[in-house]
Amino acid sequence: MELERIALDLFIRNGFTETTLDDIAAAAGIARRTFFGYYSSKNDVVWGDFDALLRNMEEWLARSDDSRPLLRTLTEAVVRFNDLPAAAIPAHRQRMSLILHVPALQAHSTLRYADWRNVVARFAAHRLGQRVDALLPQLIGHLTLGAAVTAYEQWLADESTDLRRLLKTAFGALDVKLA
Repeated sequence: MELERIALDLFIRNGFTETTLDDIAAAAGIARRTFFGYYSSKNDVVWGDFDALLRNMEEWLARSDDSRPLLRTLTEAVVRFNDLPAAAIPAHRQRMSLILHVPALQAHSTLRYADWRNVVARFAAHRLGQRVDALLPQLIGHLTLGAAVTAYEQWLADESTDLRRLLKTAFGALDVKLA
């Protein structure tokens, strides 16, 4: 979406905190009030259409083959969740750099991460025949989020790396027994 691209460019160029909603609206040629027709806050524009992506991931997980190993299914779901056309990668790098490195966005990120973990925990609970709030489904939600964030950090640190490969490697590392 054009509004999202404009906002990301302003955030990268001027700083997230320093960029106001008025700045975004002016650069997009819209009224400030119109901005709120698309996003609830300046924080939300950074996340793009995260909610739709999350719904798609949850739907995909719900349709997945129950005979496939849980970790393999989660790995594929997260790789699919992050599958981007080459043209979208620069903007995604900008977005993830902001999300992971701007203190003002980290509190908001906690809410988004909780939504993501809950999708994974619901899937794990279903597969394991446990309540969603049981220890193991919750642990799986936290571990998989940690693996994804770690892959993103590595991806942002080195532009020559491939996000899909990093995600697969991080999720593969979850298949260990800590003893």
